[in-house]
Amino acid sequence: MATATKSPPGRTARERGNRRLPGAALLPGLALALAALCVVAAGAGQVDVPPDQVIGSLLHHLGLDVGPRPTAAQGDNALWIVRFPRVALAVVVGASLGCSGAVMQGVFGNPLAEPAVIGVSWGSAVGAATVIVFGLSTLGSWTIMTAAFVSGLVTTLLVYVVSRSGGGTEVVTLLLTGIAVNAVASALLGLLMFAAGDDALRAITSWNLGSLAGANWNAVAAVTPVAAAGMVVALALAHRLDLLSLGERTARHLGVDVERLRFTAIVVIALMTSAAVAFAGVISFVGLVVPHLVRLVAGPGHRTLIPASALGGAIVLVAADTVARTAIPYQELPLGVLTALLGGPFFFWLLRRARGGPGNWS
Repeated sequence: MATATKSPPGRTARERGNRRLPGAALLPGLALALAALCVVAAGAGQVDVPPDQVIGSLLHHLGLDVGPRPTAAQGDNALWIVRFPRVALAVVVGASLGCSGAVMQGVFGNPLAEPAVIGVSWGSAVGAATVIVFGLSTLGSWTIMTAAFVSGLVTTLLVYVVSRSGGGTEVVTLLLTGIAVNAVASALLGLLMFAAGDDALRAITSWNLGSLAGANWNAVAAVTPVAAAGMVVALALAHRLDLLSLGERTARHLGVDVERLRFTAIVVIALMTSAAVAFAGVISFVGLVVPHLVRLVAGPGHRTLIPASALGGAIVLVAADTVARTAIPYQELPLGVLTALLGGPFFFWLLRRARGGPGNWS
C-alpha cells in the first residue's frame, strides 16, 4: 500500500501546475493592483493627498466634475508637476524591465538571465558617465539620456556580433561575452569616476544607484513609445519563444528561425532596457525576480508571462519608488540599491521554494 500511494517523481510540479492562475484572471488582477497602487503612491509624500482627492484631481483634469479636489496647499501642483510624472515613469520603466527580463529568460532558456548580463546597463552607465565627466551638452538636458540609450544599445549589439560564430550564436558564448564586456565597461566606468571632479563624481554615483527624482512629463513621453513598441514586438514573439523552450532542434523542425528570433529578442531587450536605464539609472533585480515569480504563478507560457511580467515590474518599481522617497523624511533612498536589497533575499527565497529538483524551474 505504501508503494501504491507514493507520489511519482515530478508530481509536485504537476500539482503546482494545476493550481496556476490563468491569464484571464491574473492579468486583470495585476492591472487593478497597479492602478490602486498608483493612486496610493501619487498621494504619498511630504504633501499628503488622500486617494479620493487624487482620483478627484485626475477626473477634474479630464473635464469631469466628479470627486473632491486636493485640499492641501499646492496639492494639485504636487500631483501634476511631481507625483503623476514620477509614478508614470516608474510604471513605464518597471514594465520595460519586467518585460525585458521575461523575453531574455525565454530566449536564453535560463531563469537566471537578466538584461544586465548582455551589457545594457553597464554600457548605458559608461555613456552617461562620459557625458558627465567631459561636460558635454550637445542636446541640452537630453544629452545624458541620449548617450546612455545609444551606448547601451551599441554595447548590446557589440556583444551579439562578437559572440557570433559560424553564422549562429551560442547562448553560453553570448552570456560569457556579455560578462566580459560588462567587466570592461565597469573598468571604464571606474576610470571615468577616478578622473571626475567632486560634482561629476556625485552625479555619476547618483545615476549608477538609480533614481526617478528627475522624472517629468517629457521623460515619460520619451520612454513610453519605445517601451510600447518593444512590448508589442515581445508579444508577437511569444509563440516562437514557447516553441524555443522545447529546444533549439525541435523549434527549428517546427519552422522557427532561431537565429532571427534571438537577434530580434536581443534588439527588443536592448531598446527597452536602454530607454529605461537612460531615464532611471541602473536598477537591478526587477528583470530577474519578477518574471521568475510570475512563472511560478502563471506557468511558462509567454503569452501570459510577458504581459504579466510587465505589469509585475511596474508594480514592483512603483512600490519601491514610493518607499524610497517616503521612508525617511526629507531624504530619498537610492532606488537601485533598494531594489537590490529587497530583490536579493526575495530571489533566494524563490530559489528555495521553486528548486524542487534538477531543471525544475517552471
